[in-house]
Amino acid sequence: MSDTTLQASSAVMSHFGDAWNLVANDGLSFDAQEELRQALAWALPRFERDGVVGEESLAGHAAGVVAILSGLQVDVHTRMAAMLATAVGNREVNANPSKDPVTLRFGAEIGRLVHGFRALIRLGQVTRDASDSSAGSGAQSEMLRKMLLAMAADLRIVLMRLASRLQTLRWHAQSKLPLEESVARETLELYAPLANRLGIWQIKWEMEDLAFRFLEPVRYKEIARLLEEKRVERELFINQAVTRVSAALAAAGIAGEVTGRPKHIYSIWNKMRNKRMDFASLFDLRALRIIVDDIRTCYTALSLVHNLWTPVPNEFDDYISRPKPNGYRSLHTVVYDDDGRPFEVQIRTEEMHQFAEFGMAAHWRYKEAGAKGGNVSADSEYDRKLSWIRQLLAWKSDVQVDETLGATALDQLDDNIYVLTPQARVIELPSGATPVDFAYQVHTDLGHRCRGARVDGVMVPLNTRLITGQTVEVITTKSGGPSRDWLNPQLAYLASQRSRAKVRAWFNAIDIQQRIAQGQGMLDKELQRLGKTATNLEQLAQQLGFACADDLYVAIAKDEFGLRQVGSAFETPTVEPEIELAALNRPSLSESPAHAGKSGVLVVGVDSLMTQLAKCCRPAPPDLISGFVTRGRGVSIHRRDCKSFLALADRERERIIDVTWGDTRDAVYPVDIVVMSADRHGLLRDISEVFARQRINVIGVNTQSRQLQARMVFTAEVGNAEHLNKALAGIRDVVGVVEVSRR
Repeated sequence: MSDTTLQASSAVMSHFGDAWNLVANDGLSFDAQEELRQALAWALPRFERDGVVGEESLAGHAAGVVAILSGLQVDVHTRMAAMLATAVGNREVNANPSKDPVTLRFGAEIGRLVHGFRALIRLGQVTRDASDSSAGSGAQSEMLRKMLLAMAADLRIVLMRLASRLQTLRWHAQSKLPLEESVARETLELYAPLANRLGIWQIKWEMEDLAFRFLEPVRYKEIARLLEEKRVERELFINQAVTRVSAALAAAGIAGEVTGRPKHIYSIWNKMRNKRMDFASLFDLRALRIIVDDIRTCYTALSLVHNLWTPVPNEFDDYISRPKPNGYRSLHTVVYDDDGRPFEVQIRTEEMHQFAEFGMAAHWRYKEAGAKGGNVSADSEYDRKLSWIRQLLAWKSDVQVDETLGATALDQLDDNIYVLTPQARVIELPSGATPVDFAYQVHTDLGHRCRGARVDGVMVPLNTRLITGQTVEVITTKSGGPSRDWLNPQLAYLASQRSRAKVRAWFNAIDIQQRIAQGQGMLDKELQRLGKTATNLEQLAQQLGFACADDLYVAIAKDEFGLRQVGSAFETPTVEPEIELAALNRPSLSESPAHAGKSGVLVVGVDSLMTQLAKCCRPAPPDLISGFVTRGRGVSIHRRDCKSFLALADRERERIIDVTWGDTRDAVYPVDIVVMSADRHGLLRDISEVFARQRINVIGVNTQSRQLQARMVFTAEVGNAEHLNKALAGIRDVVGVVEVSRR
């Protein structure tokens, strides 16, 4: 063996001495220790070959990671996988289990752990190299956390990644070498919040302090100086305070658990920034937590604390009698220690503590809410599943937990998948999504122009199902639209309902444009026939009851509006041939009405005069009516508020004649009923059933539909106002009907 090889072997073995073996094997059975030794023996030649990663040796990194995981009391397979994943790097990892050296040597379980760990390493590298500025936003950081969890098919993979990152931070801090800003920022935005969510406090606090030290060295040192004492001294105070409170509780016969910890530097700075407080205003740099059996004992413990130390005025919060909006309950008080420095004490029951730690007021949600604080609730299914996993970790030291439970829980953590754009922006998609779904999620126009896709640099069919962690690049054309095949569920091009809706909207728009063109051509021909080619089409559409010309075109194309009705818009009210005025002036009692034909209308002062009901307003009892003397057609009966009647009366007031309703008991009168409704299948049938139940004969119907809104005009024969009102009430009860009225 050469001198260089001997030196390398010596350096590697220095990381795996007796002290390391003692830490790494902590809590393991003899057989498990033997498995770990076999993994180390397999990894040693690779450590010697590859030397260092960056400036930290692979052997040193692996030793540190395994030591951290041992402190978390993980199983032997997790410790083995962390060591092996560091030893093999990306070079020896093979996606095919039959060719993967780790899987072949140590089994499928450890192989999966190693593959998952290396996938998370690659994800971090891709996101740090991102060129898309949005990839660093708060929303994207949250998506990255979810993506990281989704990629880790086993909870132990997440623990391995957190331990690896913490070891990197420790090494840079110990060696006093600079750390890349992107790595430090990723730690604060991704890994520390993830450790916080999983309740792994010791990793979370250390990560935050170390990352903050590299990102803001000046502020870090300023806060460190402001603390006026070293962390050891602060921890000594906490220990003394815990002992003092425990003794007071025991003397009072109260069973309780007292814990405490000093405030960490990053937490201090974060609170100063979020709450815009100066250092002197912070009362919880050091804190105690007292957990007792019941609410009554909480207040007893509070009085004991106030007897031991002087309370700070106006710094007491009773969240038991007045819980926070998210349900958080506890007593918070601030007291002065013997040296006149404030510290915080929290008092709660075990039930309150469990709720604060794992319920809607979960500690991680409260901390990550920033300035919003306790007003944020962890009430989503995703949050509840995370809370369950966190409890599993918290109970790990108390009960024997099957590791597969954690894996199962994490497998079910989220039903979505998370993929990356080429700029490392995370895109959330439903399970089973394809590159077409991805394109529509990024931008609607990108989806319309999608013609191909590369997944992790390899061309794939557009109906390929994506999986979490892949990088997707869409190949587009300059113009064009989607294919109708994408809507075929058998071809599985789309899994997202949102994408399907966008494709349907595209083809609906195309269909509407075609109908508009068709209807416009038909209308143009009709206007040529009528000799009205210079007509303003927008005004014509409004005159015919449409909001715009396009609506008229579509109605014509769908045969919902007859072209013969267009001519009616050009008809002007004309005065019919005049009845001889002498017939109106013949002697008659002015107060004696005479019955006029089948209309049921009596013309005051005139006997046996022909009357007809005007079609423009369709009067029916008990409408207020007036008559207009026509030329050759007798008296036309209008409603008094009829626009046509008012126009005629304004021009020829001498032709107005008084009329009134006669005996209308057996008569029926046509009226127009306008219905506005959300368009749906079976709407016309349901409204027709209302008419049938009311024994109302419908003699005409005109329907129009646009943008899922239907406008329907029914001409129905009714006997009187009561009959009409019953029909209107029945139609209003039909599902989807927005408005119904008589025209």
